[in-house]
Amino acid sequence: MHTCAIVPSSSPDLFPPEVAQILEVLFLSFLIGLEREEHKGAGAGYAFGGVRTFPLIGLVGYGLGILDAGPNLIAAGMLVLSVILGLSYRHKLSVQPDAGATTELTGIGIYVVGALVARAHPWLACAMVVVTLLMLELKVGLEGLATRIPSTEIVSFAKFLLLTAVILPVVPDREFTTFHLNPFRTWLVVVAVSAVSYGGYLLERLSQGRLGVLASALLGGAYSSTVTTVVLAKRAATEAMPRRFAGSILAASGMMYLRLAVLVALMNAALGRMLALPLVALGATGVIVGALIARGAPAPLAGAPIPEPRNPLDLRASASFAVLFVAVLVLTHLAVTHLGAGALYGVAALMGVSDVDPFIMGLTQSAGGVTPLHDAAVGVLIAAASNNVLKAVYARSLGGREAGSQAAALLVGLAAAGLATLWLV
Repeated sequence: MHTCAIVPSSSPDLFPPEVAQILEVLFLSFLIGLEREEHKGAGAGYAFGGVRTFPLIGLVGYGLGILDAGPNLIAAGMLVLSVILGLSYRHKLSVQPDAGATTELTGIGIYVVGALVARAHPWLACAMVVVTLLMLELKVGLEGLATRIPSTEIVSFAKFLLLTAVILPVVPDREFTTFHLNPFRTWLVVVAVSAVSYGGYLLERLSQGRLGVLASALLGGAYSSTVTTVVLAKRAATEAMPRRFAGSILAASGMMYLRLAVLVALMNAALGRMLALPLVALGATGVIVGALIARGAPAPLAGAPIPEPRNPLDLRASASFAVLFVAVLVLTHLAVTHLGAGALYGVAALMGVSDVDPFIMGLTQSAGGVTPLHDAAVGVLIAAASNNVLKAVYARSLGGREAGSQAAALLVGLAAAGLATLWLV
């Protein structure tokens, strides 16, 4: 059993173990009482408890926990304490109509801390007190955070929890049909792609307006290099900074390779090891060369801010991704089974000009089974190269003559480098 490190250990021959437990309860509850005493001194009007009340509450919880072998006496004590705290809060409201109930709830928490120590859970008691102190001291920052986070972002996070904590655990983890379709693995792919994309989106959203084009391109490439390319190309057409935009677009595509390295490694360790060197090398090359080109621009960028990134978390988009993933998985299975590796490479080239994620994630599921690891690795690199060619078309058509041409040339070069790494797998 772990012991709380805040109380020195004593020899059982000198003191009974209850002495250390009582000291721990007094120390932890005194910390909370001290914080509440400072809060009471800084405020006006009525306030419940301080450096004496909270230790007494903790001792009551400890004593009832020692006396009672079951939960009945502890529950009865909790009921009595709740009545007392309720009367205190009622009086507080008569003095301060807008008063909160933080102190009263903290008193209940200290009662639980005493009971936890009595039931030999010292680490949990310490953790509760530490978290409570942080919540109490960070009151201003936490309340300010609520005003800085839009309600739409809270809804988006709720969607992410729905995808991961609600839907995923209830999806059956078994294979169906001759194509070995596993609903759990399918939805796990959706969750993995959503998590990586959502992380990049949050970073870009938090940094929006404070970072330049290059940094925004790097963050945007972490969740969608295609969308980032389109946004930057449109800006490049109206701002006379071709090198900065072309280099930033290349860096965003470099981030795509690093993103793929993470996703492939998460979903298929063997395929991830095989592709680690080429994907990381291509990603580093794109990011470094793109950054050097962008940083080598003759003057700092002064233009309109980059539009806010589009939130990648959408339930309909997630369902569409799952359907497309299954369709691509079946198509890949048929191509490999009936037509061989050549057909798989053709499918990879075609899928690269649409949404490359479902195809590559499908390969992570079939690699090592229906699809040989080597063929799957080649398919990933071909699809990524094909996607870079598509982005080159976007950059050239949307980015104006100079910036668009430079960005397209860089992306085609990165695509060629991707094909040149085929010998590494």
